[in-house]
Amino acid sequence: MIKKGLFFLFLLLALSFNGFAQSEAEKLKGSLKNITDSFKYVDALNRLAMLMYEKNIDSTFYFTRRSREIANRLNYKKGKADALNNLGIFFDIKGDLQLALRYYNEAHTAYGDIRDSVNVVQTSMNIAMVYKEFGKDHRAVQWFDIAVKTGKELRHDSIMSLVIYNYLLMFPTRHKAEDKKNYIASAKEIALKYKDERTLLAVDQLVADELIANGKLKEGIALLQLTIKRAIDKKLFYVSMDMLIDIGDQLISSDTTLALDYYKKGLSLADKNGFLIYSEIFARKLFDYYTLKKDNPSAAVYSHKLVMLQEEQDKINNSSSVDYLDYALKEQQVDALVERSKYQITLLILTTIACLLAITIIIVIRQNLKRTKKLNAEVINKNNQMGDALSALEQSQADNTNLLKVVAHDLRSPIAAIYTTTELMLGDEGRSQDDQDMLTLIKNSSKGSLELVKDLLQTQFTSNSLNKTPVDLGELLHYCASLLQNSAAAKGQHIKLDTKKLTILASGEKLWRVISNLIANAIKFSPNNATIEVRMESGTDTVKIAISDEGIGIPKEIEDKIFEMFTDAKRTGTAGEQSFGLGLAICKQIIKAHNGIIWFERRAEKGTTFFIELPA
Repeated sequence: MIKKGLFFLFLLLALSFNGFAQSEAEKLKGSLKNITDSFKYVDALNRLAMLMYEKNIDSTFYFTRRSREIANRLNYKKGKADALNNLGIFFDIKGDLQLALRYYNEAHTAYGDIRDSVNVVQTSMNIAMVYKEFGKDHRAVQWFDIAVKTGKELRHDSIMSLVIYNYLLMFPTRHKAEDKKNYIASAKEIALKYKDERTLLAVDQLVADELIANGKLKEGIALLQLTIKRAIDKKLFYVSMDMLIDIGDQLISSDTTLALDYYKKGLSLADKNGFLIYSEIFARKLFDYYTLKKDNPSAAVYSHKLVMLQEEQDKINNSSSVDYLDYALKEQQVDALVERSKYQITLLILTTIACLLAITIIIVIRQNLKRTKKLNAEVINKNNQMGDALSALEQSQADNTNLLKVVAHDLRSPIAAIYTTTELMLGDEGRSQDDQDMLTLIKNSSKGSLELVKDLLQTQFTSNSLNKTPVDLGELLHYCASLLQNSAAAKGQHIKLDTKKLTILASGEKLWRVISNLIANAIKFSPNNATIEVRMESGTDTVKIAISDEGIGIPKEIEDKIFEMFTDAKRTGTAGEQSFGLGLAICKQIIKAHNGIIWFERRAEKGTTFFIELPA
């Protein structure tokens, strides 16, 4: 039911407000000048920062910053921890969840260091709720469980009613009915023990939702209506906001008129009390409803309301005298400069290594050329040692292959560094168009080099190493064909598809490489205006993919070599396209890792058909 990560903060503060937040804030302001103890002064500033969040969020930041500066100077650990928690609350309300999570985490660690278990529970809950706002439910549940486990060991258990309430509210389906009932009873018992009226109201809302969920709509709505009335009578308008949203959502399908009345009542209360976030929520619900019902005049009223609310929020943000984001960023400025220096040194080292590698490669290639010339001379001059010479040449080729892999492996890091560096530099603002064009050229060139290095290195695949997920094979074939349509069109060729919907468990990325390679080969070795057929046949236990071309075919003398790694059975395409001799070998290994087979057959007229058979 919570629409924004503010309500839990309000409830959290309610544990210490006792209904006198505003008057206490005024008293604290007036007493600051009379506090002579520095530690008590820090505590008063932190308390004042928390009390001011609803009235003026920038004041929260102002008092928190002052308290933190003094606490750091005094090395007052409790004061520093409270200030960190206040910063988390501040950035949470401002909507910057990343910074909120950062400060909550730091506060949680600081409270743990000073063995402040109550605040450890509180910050654990706050972290859980930020993760919920992020949509990371798994992490949110982990932190809620930590809060519950730690809270069971507390002597002063007042915080636990809030933890239980928020846990059940955010994850109502996680707990069994009986466990949920016990949790609600426990939360209510704790709230009664500490006379926490706000949490008691919130627990009644939870009970009402549970009644509705169990089919007792009339009884649940009645309790929810009574809870709302009690909250408003006690002038707990902020508490009533989520209750009004809740009852409107519950009634919108069964009693639309009453639901709209609750939305409008909530909007009126939010406007009167300056709750901009809730004003926007209620206005949005009314706008969406009237838009759905095509009641354009009514929709226009709330559309105008939403625009005015946005303008008001922008005005508040623009008029704020506090550059809070700059404050957070400056904390990391020194670290950023250090990291930048390290990065520049690393880049210099990588560049030097790349140059040394290039020189080494040239020397090695030159040495290999000399060795090959020497071997050729020996073959010519010593026919009686031809057998030994051939063995030496084969060994030389093996050495070159291994060397190529070693070089490719060593080249990957500097090339990746170049790619990453250019990508980071492209993200910098203020660069000229010429600089951006040059950096883009370097980035694309390094990306192409990485792909080639990847093909050279990635020559072994196993079934266990594949990340298999459900793949729609028909959709994958359509996708591959569409990506290569322009290449085919450049030669006046036509790709003919015959597929159907069939889902198999496979690595979509690896199968994409295989299909794309085979279609690309068909385009490469087919003449202009040819037709390339891609068809799919499914059986009981297998699925077969066939890719046929009208190309130059595969001569018998090389048919046994085309699936070999670094084969010499590579030829130029019909338009002079280059071939590396790696594609089919990698295709075979990928298909084998999928427990499938790949082969080819000559067509009766002309061209070749490659087949792939995979488990269905």
